[in-house]
Amino acid sequence: MKTEILKEKYIKYNLTKDDVFKHQHYIIITRSGIDKIQALEGIEIDYEVIKCEKDFCVVKAHAKKEDNEAFIQTFGSALKGDFKNGTTLSWYVMEMAEKRAMSRAVLKLTGFYELGCFSEDESESFKNSNN
Repeated sequence: MKTEILKEKYIKYNLTKDDVFKHQHYIIITRSGIDKIQALEGIEIDYEVIKCEKDFCVVKAHAKKEDNEAFIQTFGSALKGDFKNGTTLSWYVMEMAEKRAMSRAVLKLTGFYELGCFSEDESESFKNSNN
């Protein structure tokens, strides 16, 4: 059942093998896949900075579909440091938090989250090792 729903969504959003990959226990959708889904659904996102410091940032995303039938609020955060003490090795924590909030909002609004799909932006460990 879950596989059939995922297949329908892949077709609906024109996702290709470059947009999706399997990672241990999860299906990961790449940045290009998230962008395709957002564009096809006409998802608009506004951001609110909750906290922004040199090495830590939290962003709240307010997202809605073009048809205004669905609305969601979610968060993205980033903490600079290694994987034991942080969530990103990048020095641009604001941008990472924004990408994570955006990805979560898009996946939640389109039902991918409930199917066990995540965005590669949500964790450094979700990066495709096949690249």
